[in-house]
Amino acid sequence: MSAEAAGLEQGLRAALPLVEKAIRMLAVDTDFWFDNHWIVESAPVECGRSRPTAKRSGRDELITELVTDAYRSLADAFRAAAGSGSDSGAGLTALAHAMRAWALEDPQRYLLVYGTPVPGYHAPADVTAIASEIMDVLLDACAAQPAPSPAPVTPFEAYLDGHRDWAGGHSAPPAALHRALAFWTRLHGVLSLELAGHFAGMGFDPERLYAAEVEALTGSRT
Repeated sequence: MSAEAAGLEQGLRAALPLVEKAIRMLAVDTDFWFDNHWIVESAPVECGRSRPTAKRSGRDELITELVTDAYRSLADAFRAAAGSGSDSGAGLTALAHAMRAWALEDPQRYLLVYGTPVPGYHAPADVTAIASEIMDVLLDACAAQPAPSPAPVTPFEAYLDGHRDWAGGHSAPPAALHRALAFWTRLHGVLSLELAGHFAGMGFDPERLYAAEVEALTGSRT
């Protein structure tokens, strides 16, 4: 490889994080996936494949790469946070803080995986497996958190006990399933509204709302 080619390759590698961020911004903030604005490369279309089919295949491969990186980074953040808690309540609180920090670090990345689904895209099994790792960490923390007092199983918890496909075979008891879903839906609800700008002009700090939700879910102040 010539010195000129080596310098070009080094420059392209250095620019890769910026290119990936730009692609995520386009995916979230524009009609990038749905119109004719595409990043074009010169690879020929194989015999028997139409241009739209080739374009969709390339789009899906790009989305898969970005989504895989996003889920993997959140899974790593969750594992690190779960190991930092001194008790079960602290573990859930640590997960909540890790999720918010991860989301705020790169809002486009967050909205790519937890925002509006891309029409026609179906994540392959290895991507959903990483997403399941994230839920496993949350379910472990919820199962380890003791209930405030013995309580009968609620109708919804009884329902969840028979509809636990989303939990990937985790053995968490019904109350822990309920706690995990409440954690996931309530905190993602706050984050999604905040990152999409829906709290702008309302005159309060979304971080305080998030902290209040965490306190309600864990029973401890953050």
